[in-house]
Amino acid sequence: MSKRILVLNCGSSSIKFALFAPNSLSSRSPAWSGKVDGITSATPIFSSSESSPENLPIGTDTPYHEALQHIRQRTLKQLGSKQLVAVVHRVVHGGSKYSAPVRVDHQVLSDLRSYIPLAPLHQPFALEAIESLLQWQPELVQIACFDTAFHRDLPRVEKMLPLPYSAWERGLQRYGFHGLSYEYMSIVLAERYGDLARKKIIVAHLGSGASLCAMQGLHSVATTMGFSALDGLMMGTRCGALDPGVLLYLMETEQLTPQQLGHMLYHDCGLLGISGVSSDPRQLLPIEKNNPRAHDALALYVRRIVREIGALTAVLGGLDMLVFTAGIGENNVEIRSRVCNGLQFLGLALDAQKNVANASLISSPDSSIAVTVEATNEEWMAASLATKLLPN
Repeated sequence: MSKRILVLNCGSSSIKFALFAPNSLSSRSPAWSGKVDGITSATPIFSSSESSPENLPIGTDTPYHEALQHIRQRTLKQLGSKQLVAVVHRVVHGGSKYSAPVRVDHQVLSDLRSYIPLAPLHQPFALEAIESLLQWQPELVQIACFDTAFHRDLPRVEKMLPLPYSAWERGLQRYGFHGLSYEYMSIVLAERYGDLARKKIIVAHLGSGASLCAMQGLHSVATTMGFSALDGLMMGTRCGALDPGVLLYLMETEQLTPQQLGHMLYHDCGLLGISGVSSDPRQLLPIEKNNPRAHDALALYVRRIVREIGALTAVLGGLDMLVFTAGIGENNVEIRSRVCNGLQFLGLALDAQKNVANASLISSPDSSIAVTVEATNEEWMAASLATKLLPN
């Protein structure tokens, strides 16, 4: 009987899914894949590699649970006579305890719940999927792969927070995120560019969430996200790095509760917060000439990326390659162009035609830094990492 692995990548309003055959992972292509978008909206959309997008009739009481149920039903139909041997979950936070894929049991699930405050946009939803499948089929193998794991060997100086030392002893540290994406980059860039990829590189994972990772020898040596997924770059709805004095001010002067403050920092900041229009650069770019707030939002977004690339270049002691990946990084020509224009002082030169064409290598021949565009593949990375835990 043919076997299949289902990978679930759960966000707060979308779920990506992919079915892989364990014996043909070398192709890096799923046997079937898709996503449910807009789960919390009035018209959630289901799309897959073998069907056209369709509206889902999801109620308002338990929309996420209903979306999971729909994916499960479609998966069973897609499997036919094939055997589902495991479900692999992208879990954003593994804390200090989990730095490698782990088979989920009740103890693991309890541990992962304790990390929800560190990644409230993602952690609860991955755990909801795990719990839903446990209720449906308790004996089904479920494996968690962690976005924090790729950064497990960060230098001690990069992990530490400038807090009283007792905080470090209690486990408060910088973890780093988007690890499945960065680990995939460490594989595909080495295949495509050889020794160049093993030099000083920065990968820019720019999506609704965003971070940078400085790599040397294909290992993470520094990253912009730290203790939580709020840190670092300005994002779609998240603030990124922020003066903690601002938080004290908001709590003391405006009497915000921790819950209100958390909601604001995760949902009401970033591109959406400044523009008041959208968290998506695709919607802001066409209106920025006539909308000062959209202009300001994009300007700050790019400025923060350029500033952090400069900082990581200093940590690396130079830069040989800059890589753009994820939804914005892979597809937004204008954002790439503006970021690269801000880095000309490093000797970086963009080839405008190649950039517009979304070529793999978009730097000009006389650029001192190679600039590349690479599609990420978190679902395949999770499936690949989980294979060693599969039942025989």
